[in-house]
Amino acid sequence: MHNAHFSLSALLHDLIERLCQRYKLAFSLAVCLCLGFPAHASHIDSVSNTALPKISSTSSSNAIVNTSNDTSHKVMNGYIPATETTAGNQPITDASISSGTPSSDFNKTSNESSNKASNEPSLYALLDAEFSANRNNTERALVIYKQQSFKQDATAVFERALSLSLRNDKVEESLQFAKAWQDKNPDHVPAWFYVAHLALRAHDYDLAGETLNRILSYDPRADLSEILIGIYPNSDEDKRELLAALQPIDSTQNASLSVLKAGLLYQFNEPEIAIVHINRALDRQPDYVPFITLKADILRKIETSEAVIGYLNQARLRNADSKNLYLYEIRYLLDLKQNEQAWQLLLNAHQRFADDAEITLLAALVSLDIEKYTSADQLLNTLAKNPAYLDQSYYYLGISAERQQNFEQAKYYLNAVMQEDLVLEARRKVVALDLLNNDVDAAIATLEKLRKDFSVFAPDSFVLQADILWQQNESAEALRLLTKAARKYPDNEMLLFARVQLLDDNEDYIVKRTLLNHLQALDPSNPAYQLSYAQLLLANERGSEQGLALATAIIQIRYDDPRYDNELHLQALNVLASNALANENYQQVIDYLQTPYDVLPTLRSGTLLLRAYQGLGDNAKVETLLADLQQRFSFGQQNINDRIQLY
Repeated sequence: MHNAHFSLSALLHDLIERLCQRYKLAFSLAVCLCLGFPAHASHIDSVSNTALPKISSTSSSNAIVNTSNDTSHKVMNGYIPATETTAGNQPITDASISSGTPSSDFNKTSNESSNKASNEPSLYALLDAEFSANRNNTERALVIYKQQSFKQDATAVFERALSLSLRNDKVEESLQFAKAWQDKNPDHVPAWFYVAHLALRAHDYDLAGETLNRILSYDPRADLSEILIGIYPNSDEDKRELLAALQPIDSTQNASLSVLKAGLLYQFNEPEIAIVHINRALDRQPDYVPFITLKADILRKIETSEAVIGYLNQARLRNADSKNLYLYEIRYLLDLKQNEQAWQLLLNAHQRFADDAEITLLAALVSLDIEKYTSADQLLNTLAKNPAYLDQSYYYLGISAERQQNFEQAKYYLNAVMQEDLVLEARRKVVALDLLNNDVDAAIATLEKLRKDFSVFAPDSFVLQADILWQQNESAEALRLLTKAARKYPDNEMLLFARVQLLDDNEDYIVKRTLLNHLQALDPSNPAYQLSYAQLLLANERGSEQGLALATAIIQIRYDDPRYDNELHLQALNVLASNALANENYQQVIDYLQTPYDVLPTLRSGTLLLRAYQGLGDNAKVETLLADLQQRFSFGQQNINDRIQLY
């Protein structure tokens, strides 16, 4: 029995810390564990009338778990069988409990205090609830905890019940429980905060506004920051409802509520009213950086850029050690295309925050953008001393060397990049530099090493290698390489689609159509697959309605649609123009391509336009366009500056 109670004490250690908030409960539990006797039955407020799931008996290597479970279950139903004994081997009977015949002095003490404690939470009920929670029987635990939380002096039980409810119930159910408890305990101020937070999370903005108003009536300067964490609505409708609920509340003296109103008003494009509320918040917390940056956001809608920069300068001087204010002003200057000013401020920030890697990296990147390569290289070499930024430093040192046309040095740095999210792009640049030097073998060797060192990028390397072979007019070899790779990675869409693009629309029609149907089954909404399928259909049937519909649908994707891709849009126009040209509808070709060519000239679009003007017999247009094509897209030249710019 001594060993058993020692195990029980260890098992309940965490329970004691969380539940024994009242000295009576702590003392009762301690005596119970030390003497080995059950607490008096009158402490138990039986839950037998509550519809609770029964705890099934489970096997365990630790016998005390089952013993404590069985005993507590029997006690919960109001009896202890006479066959069970205490630590002194004296049988416990109903008669001994009711008559007051003690099994120990503790039973007598418990008897005398039972009436006084009858409306307090039942110790055994709480033990049963915690055992149930630990055994993942949260339904039973919640029912018991919620019932016991409505007893006298049960704040700790309420908080435990609410904690479990938040993890397992819907937020609306947690709110209903918290509101019911708060109604029964109207003077318990922390409960107001719980209800306000849950009402905001459940989008019950009327209740939230009512509760927040009550809190601010009690304490106009109450800290509402914890209430407002994680409650910001996602939809505009919910935001409007929240704003409507907050508007009647006097937030003059409350910074948290003022800034919430300001943020909502700012989002609804009411900066003149928003500035009033954010100024109130700043009156209370003038140097709080999130409030300062929100005011700057609002000022950007109603003031000139000079006024905004002036405000940020003043705020930064008052908060000289705030890195976030430096970064905000720097990014604002970059948004204004004032790169030189941003660079100067970055250098100042770098001097103040010399050990800050984020500032150093940003200063190096801006230096690259404004072609201050000496500064960029110095900053990046400094950053390279930080192991966490070594690969990023090498990557951008490679970019810097490439832009200065130090190609071997660029390859050295780019080949040294080993960080997984940078390595593929770094090796692509190495391959491009090798091809720029007409060193095809070196480019392929780079790709072979890439898939050996980073197997995750093997499919990418195969596609890049196939593209190199295709550029060298080795289409058959490229197709064999992709077919072999596809056997090794049968579900890789990138490999399948690369193989599709090498197949001929006419000679390989059946295979290409089969692969495209498979790809569209894998990703039915992929515009690239749809366009390739449309091109295949139109190549084999000029008037294919399905092909025309697919290509037309792609050019109708709006620019603000996440699926929009400028290159894909132009390809779709070329497909439709090619079909129109095949049908000798020359004016339609011009309607499709003239404006896109004027904005973003490509060789394919220009060639189609040239043939359309030839078909119309417009010799003046033909001569003008031909001269433009020869100037823009000359062949057989190795102008390294043009190649670099294009790359």
